[in-house]
Amino acid sequence: MHTHRAYNFKNQHFVGEEGRLIPLLQQAQAEDGYLRTERLQEIHEVSGIPLAHIYGVATFYAQFRLKPVGKFLLRVCHGTACHVSGAVELSQAVEKHLGVPNGETTPDRMFSIETVSCLGCCSLAPAMMINNATFGNLSPSAAVKVVKKFQKGERS
Repeated sequence: MHTHRAYNFKNQHFVGEEGRLIPLLQQAQAEDGYLRTERLQEIHEVSGIPLAHIYGVATFYAQFRLKPVGKFLLRVCHGTACHVSGAVELSQAVEKHLGVPNGETTPDRMFSIETVSCLGCCSLAPAMMINNATFGNLSPSAAVKVVKKFQKGERS
């Protein structure tokens, strides 16, 4: 069970200023790992921002998650360079190996998969990241080998 930890939003410098919602959402997600329904309600109550607007912002920006993610966030780049270099096949291989589609988390909560529009490493196309580690010039089988290393507790 998750321990409830109340946020002290009222003392934050951005309360009362325009553009305060994104920092509030970032703070909540940093503390919980994702945007919990209770936190969104709390942001509404403290800030006065309509709940519908809060959900609109939370679902619009890719940085925010409404569901918990696994221990390892696996992001496959689908930007132009990666796409033409085989990102679709790479994604399919990783999804098949882990048994979950893009946007989902494995039942053991170890891996979450998401496609992104750019990882900023086009010269390594096709590329993926697991948490903050970048892996490039991957074939589908090489990507699965990287995932297997993480599953075994190896990181390099």
